[in-house]
Amino acid sequence: MAEHRLSLAINGRERLLEKRLVPFSMPAELPAAGNGQARLGSVAIVGLGYVGLPTALALLGSAAQITGFDVSEDRLRAIETGDVDLSDLDVARLEKASGDDSFRLTSDSAALAEADAVIVCVPTPVDENHLPNLSALRSACQTVVAHAHPGQTVILTSTSFVGTTRQLLAEPLHTRGLVAGTDVYVAFSPERIDPGNADHLQRETPRVVGGATTQCALRAARVIGQLTDSVYLVSSPEAAELTKLYENIFRAVTLALANEFSDVCGTLGLDPIEVTLAAATKPYGFLAAFPGPGVGGHCIPCDPHYLLWQLHGRNRPTPLIEQAMQSIHARPARVVERAAEVLAADGRALGGAKVMVVGVSYKAGVSDVRESPALLIIDGLARRGVDVGYHDSLVPVVATPEGSLHSVAAPTGADWDLAIIHVVHPDADYTWVRDCPRVLDATYLFEGLLDSPVQRSVV
Repeated sequence: MAEHRLSLAINGRERLLEKRLVPFSMPAELPAAGNGQARLGSVAIVGLGYVGLPTALALLGSAAQITGFDVSEDRLRAIETGDVDLSDLDVARLEKASGDDSFRLTSDSAALAEADAVIVCVPTPVDENHLPNLSALRSACQTVVAHAHPGQTVILTSTSFVGTTRQLLAEPLHTRGLVAGTDVYVAFSPERIDPGNADHLQRETPRVVGGATTQCALRAARVIGQLTDSVYLVSSPEAAELTKLYENIFRAVTLALANEFSDVCGTLGLDPIEVTLAAATKPYGFLAAFPGPGVGGHCIPCDPHYLLWQLHGRNRPTPLIEQAMQSIHARPARVVERAAEVLAADGRALGGAKVMVVGVSYKAGVSDVRESPALLIIDGLARRGVDVGYHDSLVPVVATPEGSLHSVAAPTGADWDLAIIHVVHPDADYTWVRDCPRVLDATYLFEGLLDSPVQRSVV
């Protein structure tokens, strides 16, 4: 297994602390696969979303049998037809897997009983009150426990509160008479998949594994070691669970600060991108994040609330995290207010204006709109009497409080009083934006994407 250098803000300290981490080495006694990794037996993936499907595909050639299990027949059909968001690498893998007898898709949970290892990859969203919605996770774990057998390794990857692995897997398995570390092997290994980013490959991204016992950790690391060249062992599932929460909370706090600092730059008449890039030239003590219209997706807007929910139950205040999440939630409303300011500067009211939102997915290059700030921006504009439309080549329709809104396939810039740049997809044509009389760039990066300059404002 390859070792990975730590990312610490304090220069030099990583050399003192890296020995605290325990890198996993694949045991030599396991039979080798063609890629030089130890070959696994049969592996079942529970949940075939943005984590589960790439995980299953990454195991091709490293496991004798791969079973993808999902309760959604629609999702299984989409995978079979290739109608899914995947990287180019995984698109090729899926095409190859379609004719491979060692790769199968099923909605029959009985197939889990045939697996030597089970990896749980189901979503863990929050509800409208930012409280954890554990329904999918609880259901998946109950299904896994019901079909578990002696000798099986069960790995949870879904982000959740600290103690989830023991509460939803180890303890119910014990009730069934299967003791973790003796009869079955239970561990948590947080997923680290970055959808739409070809620079962050699974193979090159280190993973952490925390087992209910040492033997659990070692068994789980053998499985996770097929996905990445670097695996580190921590002392418990709880340590691994909190590791994932810390990762995403750090990102949330950093993004909240970046957005606030962009407002500071606006007040002082400075370019936040220039200031951020200049600060990033320091090789230690600083990690750059860029401002934007808000934070979307399945992780950062949701995961911190799992820890906040757990700590609120213990009367433990976390004011910095709470303030960061409040700031993130408020950012789309700031975009709406800024739109009103841009129009007002030309003597126009926001109410009655025609506003085009450019891009509604939560990030570039994906069609996923979960927790997308664009949805809150569209809703905020509509509430203020705006005739709002959107254009997104990857998202043909979105749900709104009033019903459905369809993407304008070929916008004419002059038809709109204002264009709000929310997300910009690679290789999409945005030349029509030049004809918009006003452009509010919430990405701070749109101007450099066109061959000719565009008159724009920023958030």
